[in-house]
Amino acid sequence: MNTATWSTVATPIGPFTAVVDAEEHVLASGWTARLDELLPLIHPTLQPADLAEGDLGSIGAAIVRYHDGHLSAVDDVPVRQRSGAFREHAWEVLRSVPAGAPVSYAEFAAKAGRPSAVRAAAAVCAKNAAALFVPCHRVLRTDGSIGGFRWGTDIKHKLLALEAA
Repeated sequence: MNTATWSTVATPIGPFTAVVDAEEHVLASGWTARLDELLPLIHPTLQPADLAEGDLGSIGAAIVRYHDGHLSAVDDVPVRQRSGAFREHAWEVLRSVPAGAPVSYAEFAAKAGRPSAVRAAAAVCAKNAAALFVPCHRVLRTDGSIGGFRWGTDIKHKLLALEAA
């Protein structure tokens, strides 16, 4: 049976909810207390048949540790997302962008192997279901401004400030 567990964790930035599959891969996550905001982000082939609210174990602990300033706590948490080859590769590339060292969309496109695909790089961030674990908040506009963020620019500012400290 394809059952996923979800939980909302209180963080200094706001409520953070994660949906985790039976093999302990994050399927979706973000700064919301609303499960209905996360479920549509999960690729149809990964949609769980059943959901249970429960303890996220080491993933929940990693969420708390990250927000407490242990920024590498989420680096090795497994994530499962599906899309086309470029998007899946680019999500992996995003995981290599270190905390405290944001990149521009142009730099991200180049790191992903398609330097002229700046709009595609922005779309990769917009379609990212596993916020925090795939740190799309670390991508900025070329002029250094924040740009958009599914969970709000205020959250993005707070994340970048936490990582710059």
